[in-house]
Amino acid sequence: MLVGILSILAAAGLTLVDQLIKLWATVELLPVGSKPFIPHVLEFYYLLNDGMSFSMLSGKRTLLVIVTGVMLAVLAGMLLLRKMPRLERAAWILVVGGGVGNLIDRIRTGVVVDYLNCLFINFPVFNFADVCICVGVGLLVLSLLLDMCREQKAKQQKGSAPTDGTA
Repeated sequence: MLVGILSILAAAGLTLVDQLIKLWATVELLPVGSKPFIPHVLEFYYLLNDGMSFSMLSGKRTLLVIVTGVMLAVLAGMLLLRKMPRLERAAWILVVGGGVGNLIDRIRTGVVVDYLNCLFINFPVFNFADVCICVGVGLLVLSLLLDMCREQKAKQQKGSAPTDGTA
């Protein structure tokens, strides 16, 4: 249970960082629109997004709030109560922390504050919460692949062991 509580606190910490950065972006970028960060690579660019990733479901605020809220409640409960490997736990902490950060924006103002713009590729403007979610999903995929490899290795070792007790 302690691990679960610490996991929720870690996710809350990520949410706090996200909200503080969005506050900074609103104060500093709203008046000017954009500021260079790494020339020709990354800029701070103020944008309000009423959808989700890549502006999908734009204008569907109620649906986004309900679906996201239910999913995050289930994931938070899972973090609190379920035993899981460290990598998987870290992944879910990132997903929950980022998801709650964007959910707070949607509930409070109806839009999510985005502020990171990649200049070297054509990519949507995003924020810290989006990074947390994407890295979390990547870690979940990695965790799943590692589990599959472990299971396959265990099956191979079990299949090559003598079964009649003679060697």
